[in-house]
Amino acid sequence: MAYNENLADQIRELLLPFGDTIIEKKMFGGVCFLYKGKMTVGIIKEDLAVRVISSKIDQELEKHNVRPMDFTKKVMKEFIYVELEHPKNLKYWVELGIEHAKMKLKEL
Repeated sequence: MAYNENLADQIRELLLPFGDTIIEKKMFGGVCFLYKGKMTVGIIKEDLAVRVISSKIDQELEKHNVRPMDFTKKVMKEFIYVELEHPKNLKYWVELGIEHAKMKLKEL
């Protein structure tokens, strides 16, 4: 399954400051970016997949370009799909995914 390579390049650039704490991995038929082993954001076809902390998930789902991630035909906990209309919003979504990973690491 193909994914948006241009979007992947933009994400790679935003994640450069994190150095080797970021790993890129093929997942869900697309590509995902992991922070210290925890999934943050990914691309599946033209959609951005983002992990979101539980306390923010409802407010994010209220946005017009966001829907629950249902990759397996079942809604996945703490995952959303984002249809990106404006690349300037990409940094926000990447930071949201990083926030999720950092919170999960603190819980360990």
